[in-house]
Amino acid sequence: MAVVNVYIDGFNLYYGALKRTPYKWLDLARLSESLLPADTIQEIHYFTARVSSRPYNPTAAHDQGLYIRALKTIPNLHIVFGAFLTHSVPMYLTNVTPAQRVWVDKTEEKGSDVNLASHLLRDAYSNRFEVAVLITNDSDLAEPVRIVAQEIGLPVGVLNPHQFHSRELRQYATFIKRIRQGDLASSQFPRTLTDRKGTFAKPVGW
Repeated sequence: MAVVNVYIDGFNLYYGALKRTPYKWLDLARLSESLLPADTIQEIHYFTARVSSRPYNPTAAHDQGLYIRALKTIPNLHIVFGAFLTHSVPMYLTNVTPAQRVWVDKTEEKGSDVNLASHLLRDAYSNRFEVAVLITNDSDLAEPVRIVAQEIGLPVGVLNPHQFHSRELRQYATFIKRIRQGDLASSQFPRTLTDRKGTFAKPVGW
């Protein structure tokens, strides 16, 4: 049995396993415990950014707020926020003759991968865990995984929310396995939860 810290790339998890599924109301503690049944989950670190509502998704900010509230009911979970940046970029319409260029609002999430890498390395150098486990498939995290596994000498596992494993992460991770639909289905929060502010419910449509 090992003492494990779990580091979760929130948007990589969402786009890899949760978007367009009924499993978005995900209890990250239950998921971690079910996937690592022989270990003690000491801390869970969740890296995300606040989203804004859009005309095509007017409840996005409200829904995320409820989910963040649900995550805060997990005693050993810590949330670290990055940021969303929106800017207009010119792009060409597909299959239009003559070529027609339009301006498109492009939204990018910034900071989560850097924040995750920073916390992982800080905790590894401070000997705050026996094993680190990342929930991600982002190849940009291969170098901090390599440093922890090869230079510091601590095991680093990867739980992959995507269908295929990142070749770079697989090269350096101590172990790697996929998160499957059954894992998500069995790790949901109750439909209603209670915190210090009162009782709240899973977002409509989730």
